[in-house]
Amino acid sequence: MNRALLDQLHMEMLRLDRGDPGLIQHFCKVHAYAALIGRLEGLTEDLLFILEAAAYTHDIAIRYCREKYGSGEGKLQELEGPAIADELLGRLGFPAEVTERVKYLIAHHHTYTDIRGMDLQILIEADFLVNLYEGRETLETVRTTMERIFRTETGKKICGDMFFDKSERSCSL
Repeated sequence: MNRALLDQLHMEMLRLDRGDPGLIQHFCKVHAYAALIGRLEGLTEDLLFILEAAAYTHDIAIRYCREKYGSGEGKLQELEGPAIADELLGRLGFPAEVTERVKYLIAHHHTYTDIRGMDLQILIEADFLVNLYEGRETLETVRTTMERIFRTETGKKICGDMFFDKSERSCSL
């Protein structure tokens, strides 16, 4: 894994989202959870590298979509994000096969059916961990999301520990 390249990407995303601490905090948290889940679920170094790059860039199109459409809605991000990521990853020197997979992950990170690949599953789970908190969702929404979306043991454990105390977990999960 090329940690220096990931660090460059992190800095570029900070620059791209400058002035919007909410966006920056979001991608940093998604990256942290994605990397943790990926490591604990035993992803290969190559797949972990792809996952980390995708976690940094998964919402790369939000600002563009807000300007173009007046909305940063998820499906618009999936539509516009891959081209923006292609330019950035290419400029930084990411390998073509990594860039292609990252673009795929960006294009599907708000699509919760037919999830193809552990990297996409983990990215979706990490994004949900952050979105459920940032959106101040109800515990019932969290429970439903865990049941319908989460597949990794690590993601389920983090979500359960984050949102439920021991008594709630033992009684209702």
